[in-house]
Amino acid sequence: MKTLVISAVSVLLSLGGAAVAQTTTVVVPGEVKTYVQKQETPSVTFEGDVAVGTTLPDTVEIHTIPDQPDYGYVVVNKKRVLVNPKTHAVIEVIQ
Repeated sequence: MKTLVISAVSVLLSLGGAAVAQTTTVVVPGEVKTYVQKQETPSVTFEGDVAVGTTLPDTVEIHTIPDQPDYGYVVVNKKRVLVNPKTHAVIEVIQ
C-alpha cells in the first residue's frame, strides 16, 4: 500500500511539473508591431498593471489591425499594447 501511494504521488508531481513548465509563447509578426508603433492613438487609463495575460474591460475600445484578425491594439497608460480582440487579453506590451 505504501508503495502504491508513493508511486501515485510521484506520478502526480511529475505531471504537475510538466504543466507548470509549459508556457505559451506568442510570436507576433514584425509588421504588426510596426503598424501599432506608427499609429497616433489616444491613451486610456487603466487601474492596475498592464502585463501579458491581463484582461482589459469590455469598455476599452480595441483598435483593429488591417489583415491581422488575431491582433488588436490599444494604448493603455501611455503604453502600446497588443491585445487578442476576442478575449481582450494582453498579448504583448510594446512600449
